[in-house]
Amino acid sequence: MVTLGLVVAEFNATVTEQMEASARDAANEHGAEIAETLHVPGAYDSPLAADRLARRDDIDAVAVLGAVVTGDTDHDQVISTAATQKLTDVSLDRDKPVTLGIIGPGMSGAEARERTDAGARTVEGAIDLVEELE
Repeated sequence: MVTLGLVVAEFNATVTEQMEASARDAANEHGAEIAETLHVPGAYDSPLAADRLARRDDIDAVAVLGAVVTGDTDHDQVISTAATQKLTDVSLDRDKPVTLGIIGPGMSGAEARERTDAGARTVEGAIDLVEELE
């Protein structure tokens, strides 16, 4: 059985709560266990939480969920770029899959609400990577 850590950003909670639900459903459907879930303020805060989970011997992979929507500035681009780069670093530094389920940037809130199935796809990707890399 694949054991996962889950990181969920609370910013844009109306979206990320649905993403978390779809992630949990996917884990159950594929016989995976979510050993621990860490809720963080926003997507930018997810790399530290992902790293803490990736350090654990009992966790095979970490799935990270968040939603970054467009505002009046390029802030969504900055947040997304920083988070994705650091999550890649966590995966490579810990030699453990860290899958990216941060939707955005460049989308509206309505577009984000249409993509909550990204939670399921992120968990499925984590499971697939663990099985492929065994």
